[in-house]
Amino acid sequence: MSSYKHFLPLVFFLGLVGLLYWGLGNDPKVVPSPFIGKQAPAFELPKLYKEEKVSNEDMKGKVWMLNVFASWCVSCRAEHEVLSKFIASDNIEVVGLNYKDYGTEEYGKEVLGWLQQFGNPYNVIAVDTDGYTGINWGVYGVPETFVIDKNGVVRDKHTGPVTEESVRDRLRPLIQQLRKES
Repeated sequence: MSSYKHFLPLVFFLGLVGLLYWGLGNDPKVVPSPFIGKQAPAFELPKLYKEEKVSNEDMKGKVWMLNVFASWCVSCRAEHEVLSKFIASDNIEVVGLNYKDYGTEEYGKEVLGWLQQFGNPYNVIAVDTDGYTGINWGVYGVPETFVIDKNGVVRDKHTGPVTEESVRDRLRPLIQQLRKES
């Protein structure tokens, strides 16, 4: 029995190596969403600096994206140019979900400055000051982008900044396919 005790550290070490190997083999940008293949969570939020509201019901019958962003998000700045070109070139309907960009009584001052500096590619911007809509969508952090089909079903979730590669390899082909479906 004492001879087995000598092998315990080796077994433990090999177990850790196995877990590390398994963890490195998974893409950290692929964060599963429980909403893939299901109806998008409902929301009704105020539009940025407007008295009107926007909801996902306004997007029924369209293939669209929900892009969660904030002016304080460094990664959002990194994706903004790529996202803007993609939206313009492919004529994509996009709701920007301004996530927790609140801190003063002058809500929107920071995000409006950010949009003025970098441009506004969004069809409409929904204001999620308390973050509850983001929570309902399963947002882990910003930026995150969801693709929703004409029936309001979430078809994909992209975690992290949208890149040229993710547009080319994942988002554009999916959106083109969904547009063809009736």
